[in-house]
Amino acid sequence: MTTQAKFEKDRVVIFDTTLRDGEQCPGATMTHEEKLEVAALLDDMGVDIIEAGFPIASEGDFAAVQEIATRSKNAVICGLSRAAFKDIDRCAEAIRPAKRKRIHTFLSTSPVHMKYKLQKEPHEVYEMVIAQVTRARGHTDDVEWSAEDATRTEHDFLCRCVEAAIKAGATTINIPDTVGYTVPEEYFKLIAMLRERVPNSDQARFSVHCHDDLGMAVANSLAGVAAGARQIECTINGIGERAGNAALEEVVMAIRTRNDVLPFWTGVDTTMLTRASKLVSAATSFPVQYNKAIVGRNAFAHESGIHQDGMLKHTQTYEIMTPESVGVKQTSLVMGKHSGRHAFVHKLEELGYHLAGNQLEDAFVRFKALADRKKHVYDEDLEALVDEEIATAQDHIKLVSLSVIAGTHGPQRATMKLDVNGKTMIEEREGNGPVDATFNCIKAMVPHEAVLELYQVHAVTEGTDAQAEVSVRLSEHGRSFTAKGADPDTLVASAKAYLGALNKMMSKRNKTPAVEHRIHSTDVG
Repeated sequence: MTTQAKFEKDRVVIFDTTLRDGEQCPGATMTHEEKLEVAALLDDMGVDIIEAGFPIASEGDFAAVQEIATRSKNAVICGLSRAAFKDIDRCAEAIRPAKRKRIHTFLSTSPVHMKYKLQKEPHEVYEMVIAQVTRARGHTDDVEWSAEDATRTEHDFLCRCVEAAIKAGATTINIPDTVGYTVPEEYFKLIAMLRERVPNSDQARFSVHCHDDLGMAVANSLAGVAAGARQIECTINGIGERAGNAALEEVVMAIRTRNDVLPFWTGVDTTMLTRASKLVSAATSFPVQYNKAIVGRNAFAHESGIHQDGMLKHTQTYEIMTPESVGVKQTSLVMGKHSGRHAFVHKLEELGYHLAGNQLEDAFVRFKALADRKKHVYDEDLEALVDEEIATAQDHIKLVSLSVIAGTHGPQRATMKLDVNGKTMIEEREGNGPVDATFNCIKAMVPHEAVLELYQVHAVTEGTDAQAEVSVRLSEHGRSFTAKGADPDTLVASAKAYLGALNKMMSKRNKTPAVEHRIHSTDVG
């Protein structure tokens, strides 16, 4: 075998189904524009095949697949269809504009699916496989056939169906673990068995599509590749039905990082993984868990004093890949009560502060006192610790103090003190709840007609001492102004966020309106 042939043999094709299987995740529906934005990023980052949707499902799905097919530059654009001819024809119509196109058609093959879902006998299903692949092949040379619930299908019947699909013209054979039932060793044996027993298996590429119901989607996918499969079907952030799919970022970085035991390669630009994760999270409003592998906010975070000290001496002591390799600018040393002086000084220097002597000692003592109140101390906290005026130096309206009376016996009442252009103002107002009372105080001292378009609270950490991060969007004369506020007290954070947006609005009032760009909020309530 030539070097080039071996190089191509070791290539793993990445099939992204974020826009199809991922969007089927309850509550993860994306708008037309969001689908186009996600597809464009997937195309740019080197994903080989983008499964853009299920064209027969709705007019909206058809339109999105067709537009993605029109805009695609590099990736193969794929549409999903059931075995019905009308599904296959509709799919073909949607992907027609693509430079490179694929029809992905599927049919259940397990006894439980055939009996209860399809209500058909095995011989009928076998004939349907031949008919659906033949129909799809009439539209395009690139046809993928999937044996739904393959991991619970009888081996003899699965072999017959795979052989028939390849003979009918399927160029990719997908062996999905539809319900996340299998384990790595078992899945390896299944792929190896099919490649060995199916006479024409060398005429098609085998694909793996694993769900995460038992938490093994990525492990199963990689086991399938080790057995000879050369396509992995996955999604950004692992979103998908039930517990989700294999996470694209995890399979790609596993191959890249452990190339010694996974001697394969993909064409994905890994430096775009974090960006893709954030975009999909924003588009679907599905938060990424903090400890999520590769793209979670804690993936490159270290709080333990021992870990931080080791990291500062050599990054490889506690990191097996660099943050830059997945698009994170740098390692985040999360400051907490276990952090030592070495890490504290290093963080201050990163933020541009150079303290020494008593000044450093006083700051460190105040930091420890703050860390006792909170799980983590973030960059913004440290900036305020050293000089509380820096972050709000340009603000004309500043919060001085806030007291709120709330409870089951209303009305709720807030008393607020503001510094407005150097002048102290105090106001007390009632409201339908403590947040409403707080905002009524601000409106009384700084009259305005802005409409509150968004009020969103996000807990930065778990636990009762979690810092609240509040997002507020105010709209005036067609222009929107968004700001965030963070504080251990949710009401204080709410006031800071509202004032932040109000300050932005005030500073823009006498300026020429700028073109507003659509912005996806990554905050989740």
